[in-house]
Amino acid sequence: MQEKNIEAKTHGRYLVEASTSGAPMLVGFHGYAELADVEFDRLRKIDGADQWTVVAIQALHRFYRGRSRDVVASWMTLQDRDLAIADNISYTGAVIESVAREYATSQTLVLSGFSQGVAMAYRCATHLNHPVDGLIALGGDVPPELDQARLSTIRSVLLGRGIRDEWYTAENLAQDEERLRSAGVNVEAAVFDGGHEWSAEFYRAASGFLRARKTNAQS
Repeated sequence: MQEKNIEAKTHGRYLVEASTSGAPMLVGFHGYAELADVEFDRLRKIDGADQWTVVAIQALHRFYRGRSRDVVASWMTLQDRDLAIADNISYTGAVIESVAREYATSQTLVLSGFSQGVAMAYRCATHLNHPVDGLIALGGDVPPELDQARLSTIRSVLLGRGIRDEWYTAENLAQDEERLRSAGVNVEAAVFDGGHEWSAEFYRAASGFLRARKTNAQS
């Protein structure tokens, strides 16, 4: 038996809420077994996000949650992982380029990821044609395959972790912070009283992070 792969065309789903013409863009990547709608709601709850064009990209691989009719999605599995990564990078980059053209956004771009979506946010950020001003990463790792040259294209990262998060440990955060700083990335860490979740404290940190990126772009 021979196992082979063939490229297939598919369609992805994303949500957009545009601010004024020339507004900066905030792009979110949801976690495992979530939808773009969940991430979109998270982003819209960040104080100051109404001044950004907000985009939430949904993973291509949809499935039903358990025996329910609830549709959820995943960015990838272990099967054909490298091919899925390449597909996701191409797909998410195309979404960002399309939104930038259609809504005439500014050059300021911040990406945000939660849980499984963190790795996708990093991968997307490091394969775009221009630097990313900031990345908000909550509860997920920097992907192992990204080297310093790739990571250096991200200017600033907000690393978030709840102290009771068993998936993203204190050791994970420390390792990510070291890797990013070694690549010349400006890193802010927000450790809060909580678990694997967006907390009120992290929303405040994300709001300050966005405000700083917007201010830097205007100065």
